[in-house]
Amino acid sequence: MGARLARLFLVLLLAAACRTPQGSGSPPLEEKKQPPAEGAPIRITVVATNDLHGWVQPHLTKLAEGAEVEEGGLANFAGYVKVLREDNPGGVLLLDSGDLFQGTLAANLTEGAVVIDAYNHLGYAAAAIGNHEFDYGPDGPVSVAAKPGLDPFGALKARLKQAKFPLLAVNIYEAKSGERPAWMGNDGTLMVEVKGVKVGVFGLVTPSTPTVTNPVNVSTLRFGSLVPEAADAAKKLRGKGAEVVIAVAHAGGKCDGFGDPQDVSKCESSGEILQMLNGLPPRALDAVLAGHIHAPIGHFVNGTPVVQTFGLGRTFSTIELYLDPKRRALLPEKTALKAGIPICGNVEEASGSCEGRKLKDRPGVKLLAPTFLGKEVKKDAELAKLLSPALAQVEAEQQRKLGIVSPRPMGRNYEAESALGSFLADSLREMEQADVSLLNSGGLRADLPAGELRYGEVYEVLPFDNTVATVVVTGEELHRLLHAAYGAKKGVFQLSGLKVKLSRCPGRDRLRGYTLPDGKAVQPDKKYRVVVPDFLARGGDGLGPVLSTLPVGRIDFGSERELNFRDALVAFWQRKKAELVAPKLGRIGFLDDGASCSAAAKIDGQSGQP
Repeated sequence: MGARLARLFLVLLLAAACRTPQGSGSPPLEEKKQPPAEGAPIRITVVATNDLHGWVQPHLTKLAEGAEVEEGGLANFAGYVKVLREDNPGGVLLLDSGDLFQGTLAANLTEGAVVIDAYNHLGYAAAAIGNHEFDYGPDGPVSVAAKPGLDPFGALKARLKQAKFPLLAVNIYEAKSGERPAWMGNDGTLMVEVKGVKVGVFGLVTPSTPTVTNPVNVSTLRFGSLVPEAADAAKKLRGKGAEVVIAVAHAGGKCDGFGDPQDVSKCESSGEILQMLNGLPPRALDAVLAGHIHAPIGHFVNGTPVVQTFGLGRTFSTIELYLDPKRRALLPEKTALKAGIPICGNVEEASGSCEGRKLKDRPGVKLLAPTFLGKEVKKDAELAKLLSPALAQVEAEQQRKLGIVSPRPMGRNYEAESALGSFLADSLREMEQADVSLLNSGGLRADLPAGELRYGEVYEVLPFDNTVATVVVTGEELHRLLHAAYGAKKGVFQLSGLKVKLSRCPGRDRLRGYTLPDGKAVQPDKKYRVVVPDFLARGGDGLGPVLSTLPVGRIDFGSERELNFRDALVAFWQRKKAELVAPKLGRIGFLDDGASCSAAAKIDGQSGQP
């Protein structure tokens, strides 16, 4: 009895010694987060982003009364990650599904270095390699390895060396040897421990990568199919002891609505990620983070939770996974996902929204700090400071006035003719005095606003450093080229110098007819000069099979030109000294309403250059 009393006294004495004194800056002991009770499930919070495309800075929208609302931005996102890590200490796994680069001046002027700096600071565990990770080509100003001695992976290798986390893709191989490229520095997988749980992560990139980056830069690579690669990677990781297996895939799909995450009836079955999961045994993977398509997913597909956002740094998603602490087995009935969580620097008081397009014309908007999981979200000042030199470098260039006026805004349309597409195609054809011009809709990345234009606004429309290329074809070759363009399921090509009739059902026979603007037929034996971005001239977006049959000397890639595609158009508009006015629509028509399209024929997402 005496020994028991002595032990009890010792416990009480220690408890008194550990009690927080009145007035201390530390919270009372009972307010501190306690470890989970013995036997409670282990919770792992997977935080998912995709398709940042260089948007390290927020999207700013000026409101009716002068204030600015902030959507996205990595310094703001860091505030949300901090809240999540406080909510689940040691249990957060931050992952990205690829296309970190390409799309903003900040990213492109640094060839992605500013993105990697920010991701290092945020503490990403891994990211998938996306198709646009290959866009910069050689390290330095040249973006295409078109000359001997240039390393097509030079810029990417520099980013891999800089990153404190791996960039993953199990389905990339050297075309000649079939071996994994040594420069990747990994086998496409990662084993990481989270709360004592062994988590296996593997990456995938869309097999269509050669058609959605400059084909020259990936000509020495082969990209394996998703289903067998995913099955093999999952098997290997589980063989190494992985208790949870997660895929970060730069391949995606599209689902309409988030009402019921178990209801996949509104998901397009032709999407790559849905086809992959439906081709695997149920729950072969424990979670999938998708990307590439810039469309929402927050669903359980064949038993597997899948998330994907619109990208550009505006939103993120979470998947909560729970494991039995004794059996170390996943508890799938407890899995919970939240897709498309807004990232805000400030929010409207009434709605809690930071969507600029909804707030910009609303009077009397009062902006407050955002809250998340019951806590105020604070911008990461250290990350903002880290980003400031790169953002300062591009600010002057973004704000540079061009002396060009667009009286009305011009919008894009990926699946039909657009005012912006027709205007740009007309400008390109006139600038080059060509017969025809073709533009891939996926290469137009923003709408053109009204007013006196600044360089940054044009850059957002045309962020790719393409060159102006010309292709000389016969009428018969033009016939095949048009069928390839409109049959490739890459959206609707914008054009000038022709009128086309299409079916709304994408596929091989989509093009139903075409004429010259005056209604006359294209002559099979006549030569026509077609001007395009060099991305297309090099075979992008499905044009490769036709262009590869042309005789040598018929394609000029524009490699020796002083100005790139974007800057050449700006210089042309400045020379004309005329307002930018979109032509009337009518050069692209549809012969049906698409109601009879089969599910397999539906567009499989925003390819082109998503």
